[in-house]
Amino acid sequence: MMFWSTITLAAYLIALSLYRRSGHHLLCLPVLTGTALVLAAMALAGTGYPLYVEATRLLRWLTGPAIIALAVPLFRQAALLQRLAAPLFVSLAAGCTVSVLGTLLLCHLFGTPMSFALSLAPKAATMPMAMLAAERAGGMPAVAAMAVVATGVLGCLLAGPLLHWLRIGEGEECDIVRGFTLGLVAHAIGVARVLQTSPGSVAFAALAMGLNGVATVLVLVLLSRWL
Repeated sequence: MMFWSTITLAAYLIALSLYRRSGHHLLCLPVLTGTALVLAAMALAGTGYPLYVEATRLLRWLTGPAIIALAVPLFRQAALLQRLAAPLFVSLAAGCTVSVLGTLLLCHLFGTPMSFALSLAPKAATMPMAMLAAERAGGMPAVAAMAVVATGVLGCLLAGPLLHWLRIGEGEECDIVRGFTLGLVAHAIGVARVLQTSPGSVAFAALAMGLNGVATVLVLVLLSRWL
């Protein structure tokens, strides 16, 4: 059991070192390079995914305390979060609705099976929430997991150029917009990116990630009953 946990940690440290040496280049995100290293090790060892999952239970359990720890920056920014509650709520509602409904609409236009569409719809939520939402709605949790990873990576890659095009520059207010946007569209991967590039706005990224996860589950479950 400890072997694959050690391999995973080693892959992460190597990926993190590469990421720092690259100057935080988006294509060197640890989630990309680290995952590639782990997959390569699994292929060389002939290890299947079910065995890997079972062997890394401890690491997966640690994700719970790590997410809970995000409550610390939220507490520190409580006054500012309360002052900006209205615009943040509107942004959350718009982002969640467009993400879920937009995915379902595109899948309908391309003739995608409903079970597959319901698996892709919660792509902007954190992985545990997305997998649960997909399963409850009649989708496939494994497909939802892949969609979540792809969305997190693409969200980090595309958010910067898009925000630049929208002329979201530097400063405290712009950092808040960037942080909330990345947390909303790129969940945990976006929060990690904000933590590395703009630590002062990580509370907004964490808030967006948590609230969007809950909202996505509720919206998708309700829509699946109607559909």
